Amino acid sequence: MARNETPGSVRVRTDDGNEWRYDAIEKAARFYDCNRSNAIAFACNDVDTLVTAARRVLERDDLTLKQRREIAETLSTKAVSFDVETEVAVQTKGEM
Repeated sequence: MARNETPGSVRVRTDDGNEWRYDAIEKAARFYDCNRSNAIAFACNDVDTLVTAARRVLERDDLTLKQRREIAETLSTKAVSFDVETEVAVQTKGEM
């Protein structure tokens, strides 16, 4: 979005079953020690970085499948889940 298209404010609905959003925003504001608007922006920026880092950890070759699955379970949240699968490849002599 271009700078001149940025709205002056953005609302977050917290009614009709979305009350949990307010609590999440308040929790983020306490975590980042800032106002709610900045907390939302910080959390949005951080999520991509954290998910990318988690993916890198789960793709490490020095971890066992069990370790990867335990880490994936630990890092999974209400909105983001990590799943670790194994991939088995078979190469025949004709493919060499």
